[in-house]
Amino acid sequence: MSKKQILFFLILALTYTLNAQEKKKGILNIKKVGFLYNNVNAKNFVFEDKDYTYSSNILKLQAFYDLGKWKSFDIELIVQPEIQVIKHQLLNEQFVLPSENNYQDLRLEFTTPKTMHLYAFELGFALKREIIKNLDFKATIGLGLATIDTRTERLAKGFTFIENGSLGFSYKTSKKTSLYLGSNIGHVSNFDTKTPNNGYSFLGLEIGVYYLLK
Repeated sequence: MSKKQILFFLILALTYTLNAQEKKKGILNIKKVGFLYNNVNAKNFVFEDKDYTYSSNILKLQAFYDLGKWKSFDIELIVQPEIQVIKHQLLNEQFVLPSENNYQDLRLEFTTPKTMHLYAFELGFALKREIIKNLDFKATIGLGLATIDTRTERLAKGFTFIENGSLGFSYKTSKKTSLYLGSNIGHVSNFDTKTPNNGYSFLGLEIGVYYLLK
């Protein structure tokens, strides 16, 4: 499947979900839609690996569903297809051991800067609570299935998983619109379904806009 086909499938899946839920009544009626931009980097005060560089610009389309309340928190389900544009380069060629087949060719391949693409379909669960008028605190965890189009010394090409958590604030700019600002921590790996599977861990900043449908 090509990159364009994968992206088209993710957008189609979100569109189908939105149309289906609009026709239903009940707990999973769509509440709002949104767009999220996330910039992440493996070089930060939490993660610091001198063997490689890794950064990513992430774009997510979001559909929010109301799952009810837990104590004083509102609970939301977030359906979000996404694309990640990743910059990666191996800095320490010794990461590729001489015991590996064609290790010199691999060192040359992996130390060459790469632009990669990751396509994912992710589900998130958010807890939200108003702290002052129009300002909500929000905590989110997410898990998604993905595919990455380029192999590196840390992760095989093809099927992989993404996991992340976010903390941030949402501010209501009008009755229908909100702005979100937060920080996230995440990981990409394939759960040892392929080798290599060292994966990537990262910290990032994210900003989003939401539009209330109801």
